[in-house]
Amino acid sequence: MSNSLFGQGMTDEIIKGHMVADWERAKSYTKEYLDAMPEEGMNFKPTPDIRSFAEQMLHMSQGTIGLIVSGTGATPIFQGKSLEKMNELKTKTALTQVVMQTYDFAIESIRNLDASKLSNMVKRGTYEVTQYGWLNKAFEHQTHHRAQATIYLRLKGIKPPNEKLF
Repeated sequence: MSNSLFGQGMTDEIIKGHMVADWERAKSYTKEYLDAMPEEGMNFKPTPDIRSFAEQMLHMSQGTIGLIVSGTGATPIFQGKSLEKMNELKTKTALTQVVMQTYDFAIESIRNLDASKLSNMVKRGTYEVTQYGWLNKAFEHQTHHRAQATIYLRLKGIKPPNEKLF
């Protein structure tokens, strides 16, 4: 019996479906983080030389967009904008809206992806990775930055949301 995913009946479409489900779960989880941080915590920085909570979430969103575009070929949202530097996005309402739009973009881009292209190679800068690889990097990136937000919440005396593995 084969140990490969494909040998176990994991088709490109099934893999794509799992990715969509994971992104939907991640969206819900991130929304809990955004909901947990009060308005006055949006510009909170644990130390002066690192990103604020809002900047962390905006950086996460900008990275998600770029990596999803590499993984799907979708047309990026917020083209030409440096989200992290946009002060008007650093309120709880605006931040939540942009972050949720970014998750919607990721989910729809993956849904609309021709799953047979997951093994296609895509070059971005000095890296050449499969579309599937870029989508994995996108998920890893958003997970990393959401996890960093745990410390911001803890330092504000807020219990972070419980992990959502399923």
